[in-house]
Amino acid sequence: MARRPGLDRRTFLRGAGASALLSAAGVKPARGASLANAVLGGQEQVFDFDEIYDRFGTMCLKWDGAVQDMGVPIEVGMGVADLDFRAAPCITKALAERCEHEVWGYLRRPSEYSEAVAEWNYRRYGLEVDPGGLVWTTGVHPGLIAALQTFAPPGSRVLMTTPAYSGFYTDLRFTRTVTEDSPMVMVDGRYEIDFDDFEQRAARSHVFILCNPHNPTGNVWSEEDLLRMGEICLRHRVVVLSDEIHCDFLNSGSSYTPFAALPDREIVDNSLTFKAASKSFNLAGMKVSWWFTTNRDYEARTRSNTRADLPTLGLAANHAALTEGEPWLDQAVAYLDGNQDFVASYIQEKLPSVKYRKAQGTYLAWLDMSEIFEAVDAERLAREASESTGRNVSPEDIVQTWLAENASVFLSPGDVYGAGGSGFMRMNLGTQRGRIQLAVDNIAAAVATL
Repeated sequence: MARRPGLDRRTFLRGAGASALLSAAGVKPARGASLANAVLGGQEQVFDFDEIYDRFGTMCLKWDGAVQDMGVPIEVGMGVADLDFRAAPCITKALAERCEHEVWGYLRRPSEYSEAVAEWNYRRYGLEVDPGGLVWTTGVHPGLIAALQTFAPPGSRVLMTTPAYSGFYTDLRFTRTVTEDSPMVMVDGRYEIDFDDFEQRAARSHVFILCNPHNPTGNVWSEEDLLRMGEICLRHRVVVLSDEIHCDFLNSGSSYTPFAALPDREIVDNSLTFKAASKSFNLAGMKVSWWFTTNRDYEARTRSNTRADLPTLGLAANHAALTEGEPWLDQAVAYLDGNQDFVASYIQEKLPSVKYRKAQGTYLAWLDMSEIFEAVDAERLAREASESTGRNVSPEDIVQTWLAENASVFLSPGDVYGAGGSGFMRMNLGTQRGRIQLAVDNIAAAVATL
């Protein structure tokens, strides 16, 4: 893959995507957000990310699932990483138009779909992706599983920098591989890789799963860090699987480097990149994703383990998002950056028992709540609960329940993110500012009672 200077986005927006966006309905002005302007034929379209959109009763994991898991009412669901915003109007319009044709037979996937992905990567990141080498899959997880089955035999070790996205561990269980956790170190509130430990563990691993930007810590890795990781993996013949699904969510001052854009061809050839629009446009339920590599041998071998039966509506939604949805995304990213600023400032001023430094990327907040763990005596309660129930109850489970019962807020427990997750909780900020205000106010009030 080659990286070229980005195109003038405003020039692009005056093209084919503009007409569909101008015809979209149901948008309202946003309030209190720093917005990127989308200039379409002389008009500015502004989207409302403060609008409260109720997802209860839709079998939604983030909201209905939280209530079911906790067994108590939840005012703010901040667990699974999806967004609570109304979809980009161009997506809803494309789905409605396709639904007017009431036949749902086999779908031919034209080249325009792959070209839309390639154009998106070039337009936003200056990254050239060969549309003919793009491999479709029903999600990043199925793609990673295909690659793990290709390069990591059952029982072999898979390197991860931890804490790491909990879903990777489910992929390892499915492929019967073994995690090789390399705990990161905290320096001035920011995670850094322990490269000595990383190399020792790489020497006994088959595959490295890279997350860039990193979930849950929010790190956006520098070119220097990526090259150093890549060089170590190349030296030890460890294949790099780079999950870059959060790459569109960059907070102010951050710069994203695609692994496939690194200036060392050997390092790039030792990798596969996995992406989707499912985070960017909240299309996780549409089950469409893709991966690519510059290594034709890797491509052929991994293709043989890849199968993707893609949904018609998913493809329609993704194509509309990639070709017409950029103005919506730019404004969403600016709004989410504001959410990060709000939470970081609130915690510093009103929740000193919680430690948080604003993430460089993603719409997630990785909260050090170790003081709250101590205040609620989570270690003892977890031990007693484990003994009485016969199942493993962690201190993070205790704090998750305490927050649900006392603050009516659902957060993800840190221990599911591997080594280094103890004492942490993950908060999803992909929601309306008013809901975030309610959540942190509730947590502050609950903490005040301790």
